[in-house]
Formats: sequence, C-alpha cells, structure tokens
Amino acid sequence: MNLDEELMLDAQQDAAAVAYIKQHLPQELKDVFTEELLYYFIDVIVEYYTESGILDATPDKEGYIEIDEEAIAAHLAKKAKKEGMGNFSVEDLLFVVQAHMDFEEEQN
Repeated sequence: MNLDEELMLDAQQDAAAVAYIKQHLPQELKDVFTEELLYYFIDVIVEYYTESGILDATPDKEGYIEIDEEAIAAHLAKKAKKEGMGNFSVEDLLFVVQAHMDFEEEQN
C-alpha cells in the first residue's frame, strides 16, 4: 500500500470513528462535541497511546491490556484546555473515550 492509499484509509477510519462516537454519545453531549472536536480528540487519544507506553504493555493471560479510561479522559481535558479547544469535564470525555474504544474493538 502506498502512502496516498494509507492516508486515505486513515481518513476513512477516522470519519467512521467520528460517526460512531457521535452516534453513541448521550443526547445532551451530541451538540457539545462537534465533528471537529471529535477528530481532535481521536488524534489526542492516539497520541496518548503512543506516548504513554500503553501499546508496549504486556497483555494478560486473556490477551488484554489494562487501559485507564479515566486517565485518558483527564489527559484529553488537560490538553484541550491547554490548546484552547475548550473546557471539558473528565466525566463527559469518558463517553468519548469509551465510544472510541468500543469502535476500535469492533474494528478488530
């Protein structure tokens, strides 16, 4: 697969993830988290996975890796505030993190 094809596939997967997350958010959060924000949060989640070492963790006997969803949501809240994207509660961002994880699980 060449670079253009890989970039196109990544864009399609991100669009599908945004649609999935939007669909699975509670009604009161659907207007809060715009598509632009969801794309931003997906990028920050992927960045967090890469920088935190989660991807290098050893799976347990069942093949699972322990992921602290609340820590990810707290990271999203802190980074969004720092980068001027807005002030979001960890509780609200947990819905985004959980929906993104559910989407990724369904893709695998």
